[in-house]
Amino acid sequence: MDNNNQKPQQNQLSIELNPQTTKVSYSNLAIISHSRSEFVLDFAATLPGLPKAQVGDRIIMTPEHAKRLMNALFDNISKYEAQFGVIDLNGNGGSPKPGSTFDLGSFGPIGGGSKS
Repeated sequence: MDNNNQKPQQNQLSIELNPQTTKVSYSNLAIISHSRSEFVLDFAATLPGLPKAQVGDRIIMTPEHAKRLMNALFDNISKYEAQFGVIDLNGNGGSPKPGSTFDLGSFGPIGGGSKS
């Protein structure tokens, strides 16, 4: 058999989700900061009546992985909205909901470089 006609094998990663050891967290607030070499994502939960949010998880990743995460989130949000409808960040009256800081619809996956 001629090996030149075979398709290259794609690397596949097997992921195991063990319910006994997998940590599940809820977050309704994310704080993102960065340096030249890493992005820091702090996930917190705010609760009614409590004066401050409690950070439950901190994820540190490279800029490349942060960009992959952003593109994956955009792709999944697009699929979600195609199935369930647009996620409304502005509420019914047209004014931003408390806590919303930007219109996610104005963002898209960023490939790199700028178009001039």
